[in-house]
Amino acid sequence: MPLTTLFLALALLWPVGPPPPEILRGWLPPAGPYAAGHRGVDLAAPPGAPVLAPAAGTVTFAGPVGGRGVVTLTLSGTGAPPLRTTFGPVAPLVRPGTRVSPGTPIARVAEGAHCPVSCLHWGLLRGEEYLNPLLLTRRAPSRLLPLPAG
Repeated sequence: MPLTTLFLALALLWPVGPPPPEILRGWLPPAGPYAAGHRGVDLAAPPGAPVLAPAAGTVTFAGPVGGRGVVTLTLSGTGAPPLRTTFGPVAPLVRPGTRVSPGTPIARVAEGAHCPVSCLHWGLLRGEEYLNPLLLTRRAPSRLLPLPAG
């Protein structure tokens, strides 16, 4: 299944909200595996806000990474290698091996120094390749508006 078809079929939920959160910092793909970049998006979220599973999957990691809590969710039915979403800094509410459905609380946003204000960093990977997690969200269709006369 082509990647774009897969994204359209999934139409995942936002991991925080509703309403959809403010995007504090967008995805900036690195030029190489060790190059600078931003390998996800930062979503505005207060400490303690629930982090919801954006789709059905299995929790494959829940614990500290570099002194911050992280949860990784491997999404069901997304091919080989499967898509994985990551969330941090968080306080995990689930253990590795837990199967979840969309909307299941999997963590709470934790205080951390990732953003100048409280946020949730949301990442997406297929194998070792980082992808833009915003490709997974439902967004209103684009509309073309007429130009004013004159």
